[in-house]
Amino acid sequence: MAKRNGGIIGKVNTPTTSTAKGVWRLQDQFNAKKNNIWPGPITIDFLVVAGGGGGGGYRAGGGGAGGFRTSTQSAVIGTVITVTVGDGGVGGVGGVVIGNDGTQGSSSSISGSGLTTITSAGGGFGAGVNPSGSNIGGNGGSGGGGVHNGSAGGSGNTPSTSPSQGNNGGSGEFGGGKYGAGAGGGAGAVGGNGTSSVGGNGGNGSASSITGSSVTYAGGGAGGAIFSAPTSTGGTGGGGNSPTNSNGTAGGTNLGGGGGGANSFDDSTTYNGGAGGKGVVILSVPTADYSATSTGSPTITTSGANTILQFNGSGSYTV
Repeated sequence: MAKRNGGIIGKVNTPTTSTAKGVWRLQDQFNAKKNNIWPGPITIDFLVVAGGGGGGGYRAGGGGAGGFRTSTQSAVIGTVITVTVGDGGVGGVGGVVIGNDGTQGSSSSISGSGLTTITSAGGGFGAGVNPSGSNIGGNGGSGGGGVHNGSAGGSGNTPSTSPSQGNNGGSGEFGGGKYGAGAGGGAGAVGGNGTSSVGGNGGNGSASSITGSSVTYAGGGAGGAIFSAPTSTGGTGGGGNSPTNSNGTAGGTNLGGGGGGANSFDDSTTYNGGAGGKGVVILSVPTADYSATSTGSPTITTSGANTILQFNGSGSYTV
Protein backbone atom coordinates (compact mmCIF):
# COMPACT_ATOMS: atom_id res chain seq x y z
CA MET A 1 0.00 0.00 0.00
CA ALA A 2 1.25 3.49 -0.82
CA LYS A 3 0.36 6.95 0.38
CA ARG A 4 -1.94 8.70 -2.12
CA ASN A 5 -4.44 11.57 -2.16
CA GLY A 6 -2.49 13.94 0.09
CA GLY A 7 -1.36 11.33 2.60
CA ILE A 8 -4.49 9.17 2.73
CA ILE A 9 -3.81 5.43 2.45
CA GLY A 10 -5.69 4.01 -0.51
CA LYS A 11 -5.72 2.90 -4.13
CA VAL A 12 -4.26 4.92 -6.97
CA ASN A 13 -7.16 6.74 -8.67
CA THR A 14 -7.70 5.93 -12.32
CA PRO A 15 -10.00 8.53 -13.92
CA THR A 16 -12.76 7.00 -16.03
CA THR A 17 -13.92 10.06 -17.91
CA SER A 18 -12.27 12.77 -19.97
CA THR A 19 -14.38 15.44 -18.27
CA ALA A 20 -13.17 14.81 -14.71
CA LYS A 21 -13.17 18.11 -12.79
CA GLY A 22 -10.84 19.64 -10.26
CA VAL A 23 -7.08 19.47 -9.75
CA TRP A 24 -5.51 16.25 -11.05
CA ARG A 25 -2.55 14.67 -9.22
CA LEU A 26 0.48 13.75 -11.35
CA GLN A 27 -0.28 10.04 -10.87
CA ASP A 28 -3.86 10.58 -12.02
CA GLN A 29 -2.64 12.44 -15.09
CA PHE A 30 -0.26 9.56 -15.86
CA ASN A 31 -3.03 7.00 -15.57
CA ALA A 32 -5.42 9.11 -17.67
CA LYS A 33 -2.88 9.41 -20.47
CA LYS A 34 -2.05 5.69 -20.19
CA ASN A 35 -5.74 4.84 -20.62
CA ASN A 36 -6.13 7.39 -23.48
CA ILE A 37 -8.78 9.45 -21.68
CA TRP A 38 -6.83 12.70 -21.23
CA PRO A 39 -9.24 15.65 -21.74
CA GLY A 40 -9.26 16.83 -25.34
CA PRO A 41 -9.53 20.38 -26.70
CA ILE A 42 -12.58 22.45 -25.82
CA THR A 43 -14.49 24.30 -28.56
CA ILE A 44 -15.15 27.99 -27.83
CA ASP A 45 -17.10 30.55 -29.86
CA PHE A 46 -15.90 34.15 -29.93
CA LEU A 47 -17.37 37.54 -30.89
CA VAL A 48 -14.87 40.40 -31.11
CA VAL A 49 -16.16 43.96 -31.67
CA ALA A 50 -13.82 46.97 -31.65
CA GLY A 51 -14.50 50.52 -30.48
CA GLY A 52 -16.37 52.83 -32.85
CA GLY A 53 -14.86 55.95 -34.39
CA GLY A 54 -15.70 59.44 -33.16
CA GLY A 55 -17.85 61.74 -35.30
CA GLY A 56 -16.42 64.99 -36.71
CA GLY A 57 -17.09 68.49 -35.38
CA TYR A 58 -19.00 71.50 -36.82
CA ARG A 59 -20.88 69.96 -39.83
CA ALA A 60 -19.24 66.64 -40.14
CA GLY A 61 -18.98 63.01 -41.08
CA GLY A 62 -20.19 60.20 -38.85
CA GLY A 63 -17.75 57.80 -37.22
CA GLY A 64 -17.32 54.29 -38.58
CA ALA A 65 -18.33 51.28 -36.52
CA GLY A 66 -15.74 49.11 -34.85
CA GLY A 67 -14.73 45.95 -36.67
CA PHE A 68 -17.02 42.94 -36.16
CA ARG A 69 -15.44 39.46 -36.24
CA THR A 70 -16.45 35.98 -35.09
CA SER A 71 -14.42 32.82 -34.61
CA THR A 72 -14.81 29.22 -33.40
CA GLN A 73 -11.61 27.63 -32.09
CA SER A 74 -10.39 24.74 -29.95
CA ALA A 75 -8.29 25.33 -26.84
CA VAL A 76 -6.62 22.84 -24.52
CA ILE A 77 -7.16 22.89 -20.77
CA GLY A 78 -4.92 25.47 -19.10
CA THR A 79 -4.85 27.88 -22.03
CA VAL A 80 -5.06 31.50 -20.89
CA ILE A 81 -7.15 33.53 -23.34
CA THR A 82 -6.22 37.20 -23.18
CA VAL A 83 -9.09 39.56 -23.97
CA THR A 84 -8.62 43.19 -25.03
CA VAL A 85 -11.66 45.45 -25.41
CA GLY A 86 -11.14 48.64 -27.40
CA ASP A 87 -12.43 52.07 -26.40
CA GLY A 88 -14.43 54.30 -28.71
CA GLY A 89 -12.83 57.29 -30.42
CA VAL A 90 -13.30 60.88 -29.24
CA GLY A 91 -15.70 63.19 -31.06
CA GLY A 92 -14.19 66.12 -32.98
CA VAL A 93 -14.50 69.60 -31.46
CA GLY A 94 -16.38 72.19 -33.51
CA GLY A 95 -15.13 75.73 -34.04
CA VAL A 96 -16.15 78.73 -36.14
CA VAL A 97 -16.19 77.72 -39.82
CA ILE A 98 -14.00 74.73 -39.00
CA GLY A 99 -14.30 71.44 -37.20
CA ASN A 100 -11.82 68.84 -36.05
CA ASP A 101 -11.85 65.23 -37.13
CA GLY A 102 -12.97 62.66 -34.62
CA THR A 103 -10.44 60.01 -33.59
CA GLN A 104 -10.31 56.37 -34.57
CA GLY A 105 -11.65 53.73 -32.21
CA SER A 106 -9.30 51.22 -30.58
CA SER A 107 -9.03 47.58 -31.59
CA SER A 108 -10.37 44.57 -29.67
CA SER A 109 -8.77 41.13 -29.70
CA ILE A 110 -8.47 37.62 -28.28
CA SER A 111 -5.21 35.66 -28.14
CA GLY A 112 -3.68 32.67 -26.41
CA SER A 113 -1.22 29.84 -26.86
CA GLY A 114 -2.38 27.56 -29.69
CA LEU A 115 -5.12 29.97 -30.79
CA THR A 116 -5.35 32.08 -33.91
CA THR A 117 -5.32 35.69 -32.72
CA ILE A 118 -8.47 37.54 -33.75
CA THR A 119 -8.19 41.34 -33.93
CA SER A 120 -11.01 43.70 -34.90
CA ALA A 121 -9.91 47.17 -35.98
CA GLY A 122 -11.31 50.35 -34.46
CA GLY A 123 -13.82 52.36 -36.48
CA GLY A 124 -12.53 55.12 -38.75
CA PHE A 125 -12.99 58.75 -37.65
CA GLY A 126 -15.67 61.03 -39.06
CA ALA A 127 -14.10 63.94 -40.94
CA GLY A 128 -14.50 67.46 -39.64
CA VAL A 129 -14.82 70.53 -41.87
CA ASN A 130 -11.34 71.81 -42.66
CA PRO A 131 -11.03 74.23 -45.61
CA SER A 132 -7.34 73.40 -46.00
CA GLY A 133 -7.65 69.69 -45.28
CA SER A 134 -8.78 66.62 -47.19
CA ASN A 135 -12.14 66.29 -45.39
CA ILE A 136 -11.95 62.53 -46.02
CA GLY A 137 -13.19 60.04 -43.43
CA GLY A 138 -10.75 57.73 -41.69
CA ASN A 139 -10.15 54.08 -42.54
CA GLY A 140 -10.86 51.33 -40.02
CA GLY A 141 -13.02 48.34 -39.18
CA SER A 142 -15.71 50.40 -40.91
CA GLY A 143 -14.84 53.73 -42.55
CA GLY A 144 -15.82 57.15 -41.26
CA GLY A 145 -17.90 59.60 -43.31
CA GLY A 146 -16.48 62.38 -45.50
CA VAL A 147 -17.77 65.96 -45.56
CA HIS A 148 -18.56 68.51 -48.29
CA ASN A 149 -17.29 68.93 -51.86
CA GLY A 150 -17.67 65.26 -52.60
CA SER A 151 -15.09 64.22 -50.02
CA ALA A 152 -14.99 60.46 -49.81
CA GLY A 153 -15.70 58.27 -46.85
CA GLY A 154 -12.98 56.14 -45.34
CA SER A 155 -12.39 52.54 -46.34
CA GLY A 156 -13.85 49.76 -44.22
CA ASN A 157 -12.36 46.32 -43.65
CA THR A 158 -8.96 47.93 -43.01
CA PRO A 159 -6.83 45.91 -42.53
CA SER A 160 -8.47 43.35 -44.79
CA THR A 161 -10.04 40.26 -43.19
CA SER A 162 -12.14 37.44 -44.56
CA PRO A 163 -15.05 37.54 -43.91
CA SER A 164 -15.07 41.34 -44.02
CA GLN A 165 -15.13 43.08 -40.64
CA GLY A 166 -16.90 46.22 -41.89
CA ASN A 167 -17.88 48.59 -44.70
CA ASN A 168 -16.94 51.93 -46.24
CA GLY A 169 -18.13 55.30 -45.03
CA GLY A 170 -20.31 57.58 -47.16
CA SER A 171 -19.20 60.67 -49.09
CA GLY A 172 -20.31 64.28 -48.62
CA GLU A 173 -21.98 66.56 -51.14
CA PHE A 174 -22.02 70.34 -51.61
CA GLY A 175 -24.54 72.36 -53.61
CA GLY A 176 -26.40 75.67 -53.47
CA GLY A 177 -24.45 76.88 -50.46
CA LYS A 178 -25.46 73.82 -48.45
CA TYR A 179 -23.97 70.46 -47.85
CA GLY A 180 -24.51 67.17 -46.11
CA ALA A 181 -21.78 64.92 -44.77
CA GLY A 182 -21.38 61.20 -45.27
CA ALA A 183 -22.17 58.65 -42.58
CA GLY A 184 -19.96 56.00 -41.05
CA GLY A 185 -20.07 52.47 -42.37
CA GLY A 186 -21.45 49.62 -40.30
CA ALA A 187 -20.62 45.94 -40.01
CA GLY A 188 -23.56 45.08 -42.28
CA ALA A 189 -23.81 48.01 -44.72
CA VAL A 190 -21.99 51.02 -46.14
CA GLY A 191 -22.59 54.48 -44.70
CA GLY A 192 -25.10 56.68 -46.49
CA ASN A 193 -23.94 59.54 -48.72
CA GLY A 194 -24.86 63.10 -47.81
CA THR A 195 -26.95 65.28 -50.13
CA SER A 196 -26.83 69.06 -50.54
CA SER A 197 -29.08 69.49 -47.51
CA VAL A 198 -29.16 66.25 -45.47
CA GLY A 199 -26.48 64.10 -43.86
CA GLY A 200 -26.28 60.41 -44.66
CA ASN A 201 -27.72 57.74 -42.39
CA GLY A 202 -25.28 55.37 -40.70
CA GLY A 203 -24.63 51.92 -42.10
CA ASN A 204 -26.45 49.15 -40.26
CA GLY A 205 -24.60 46.72 -38.04
CA SER A 206 -24.62 42.92 -37.89
CA ALA A 207 -26.52 40.64 -35.51
CA SER A 208 -25.07 37.86 -33.36
CA SER A 209 -26.86 35.31 -31.16
CA ILE A 210 -23.77 34.24 -29.21
CA THR A 211 -25.42 35.31 -25.94
CA GLY A 212 -28.54 33.25 -26.70
CA SER A 213 -30.49 36.27 -27.94
CA SER A 214 -30.02 38.17 -31.19
CA VAL A 215 -28.19 41.46 -30.60
CA THR A 216 -27.05 43.86 -33.32
CA TYR A 217 -23.59 45.39 -33.00
CA ALA A 218 -21.34 47.83 -34.87
CA GLY A 219 -23.68 50.39 -36.47
CA GLY A 220 -22.22 53.44 -38.22
CA GLY A 221 -22.66 57.03 -37.02
CA ALA A 222 -24.88 59.49 -38.94
CA GLY A 223 -23.49 62.38 -40.99
CA GLY A 224 -24.19 66.01 -40.13
CA ALA A 225 -25.42 68.90 -42.29
CA ILE A 226 -26.20 72.64 -42.28
CA PHE A 227 -29.10 75.11 -41.81
CA SER A 228 -31.60 73.13 -39.73
CA ALA A 229 -31.23 69.98 -41.78
CA PRO A 230 -33.41 67.07 -40.65
CA THR A 231 -31.93 64.68 -38.13
CA SER A 232 -30.00 61.84 -39.75
CA THR A 233 -29.93 58.53 -37.93
CA GLY A 234 -27.23 56.11 -36.94
CA GLY A 235 -27.21 52.53 -38.16
CA THR A 236 -28.78 49.71 -36.19
CA GLY A 237 -26.32 48.36 -33.67
CA GLY A 238 -25.48 51.51 -31.73
CA GLY A 239 -24.76 54.10 -34.42
CA GLY A 240 -25.00 57.66 -33.08
CA ASN A 241 -27.45 60.20 -34.53
CA SER A 242 -26.85 63.69 -35.93
CA PRO A 243 -29.77 65.73 -34.50
CA THR A 244 -30.82 69.03 -36.02
CA ASN A 245 -28.60 71.91 -34.81
CA SER A 246 -26.88 69.85 -32.15
CA ASN A 247 -23.89 67.81 -31.08
CA GLY A 248 -23.67 64.35 -32.56
CA THR A 249 -24.77 61.61 -30.17
CA ALA A 250 -22.43 58.91 -28.92
CA GLY A 251 -22.26 55.41 -30.34
CA GLY A 252 -23.69 52.58 -28.27
CA THR A 253 -21.49 51.44 -25.36
CA ASN A 254 -20.24 47.84 -25.71
CA LEU A 255 -21.81 47.76 -29.15
CA GLY A 256 -18.94 49.41 -31.02
CA GLY A 257 -21.19 52.00 -32.67
CA GLY A 258 -19.76 55.03 -34.50
CA GLY A 259 -20.42 58.51 -33.11
CA GLY A 260 -22.74 60.88 -34.95
CA GLY A 261 -21.33 63.91 -36.77
CA ALA A 262 -22.15 67.44 -35.57
CA ASN A 263 -25.09 69.23 -37.21
CA SER A 264 -24.63 73.03 -37.16
CA PHE A 265 -27.12 75.77 -37.99
CA ASP A 266 -24.76 78.55 -39.09
CA ASP A 267 -21.13 79.63 -39.06
CA SER A 268 -21.26 80.85 -35.47
CA THR A 269 -22.24 77.53 -33.89
CA THR A 270 -19.65 75.16 -32.40
CA TYR A 271 -21.24 71.76 -32.12
CA ASN A 272 -19.10 68.69 -31.49
CA GLY A 273 -19.10 65.17 -32.84
CA GLY A 274 -20.30 62.23 -30.76
CA ALA A 275 -17.87 59.77 -29.22
CA GLY A 276 -17.61 56.25 -30.58
CA GLY A 277 -19.01 53.43 -28.47
CA LYS A 278 -16.73 51.02 -26.60
CA GLY A 279 -16.34 47.54 -28.05
CA VAL A 280 -17.05 44.13 -26.51
CA VAL A 281 -15.64 40.59 -26.54
CA ILE A 282 -17.90 37.60 -25.84
CA LEU A 283 -16.94 33.94 -25.28
CA SER A 284 -19.33 30.98 -25.35
CA VAL A 285 -17.96 27.90 -23.55
CA PRO A 286 -19.67 24.52 -23.04
CA THR A 287 -20.91 24.59 -19.43
CA ALA A 288 -19.58 21.06 -18.85
CA ASP A 289 -16.09 22.44 -19.56
CA TYR A 290 -16.41 25.85 -17.91
CA SER A 291 -13.50 26.53 -15.54
CA ALA A 292 -14.90 29.57 -13.66
CA THR A 293 -11.41 31.15 -13.82
CA SER A 294 -11.35 34.66 -15.26
CA THR A 295 -10.10 38.19 -14.66
CA GLY A 296 -11.62 41.52 -15.62
CA SER A 297 -15.05 40.78 -14.11
CA PRO A 298 -16.91 39.59 -17.21
CA THR A 299 -20.69 39.33 -17.06
CA ILE A 300 -21.44 35.59 -16.84
CA THR A 301 -24.73 34.05 -17.98
CA THR A 302 -25.89 30.71 -19.37
CA SER A 303 -27.72 29.86 -22.56
CA GLY A 304 -28.72 26.27 -23.22
CA ALA A 305 -25.66 24.07 -22.71
CA ASN A 306 -23.21 27.00 -22.81
CA THR A 307 -21.80 29.52 -20.36
CA ILE A 308 -21.40 33.02 -21.77
CA LEU A 309 -18.69 35.44 -20.68
CA GLN A 310 -19.24 39.02 -21.84
CA PHE A 311 -16.15 41.18 -21.42
CA ASN A 312 -17.08 44.86 -21.32
CA GLY A 313 -13.45 45.61 -20.47
CA SER A 314 -10.16 43.82 -20.86
CA GLY A 315 -9.42 40.62 -18.92
CA SER A 316 -8.73 36.92 -19.40
CA TYR A 317 -10.26 33.44 -19.23
CA THR A 318 -8.38 30.26 -18.34
CA VAL A 319 -9.71 27.18 -20.11
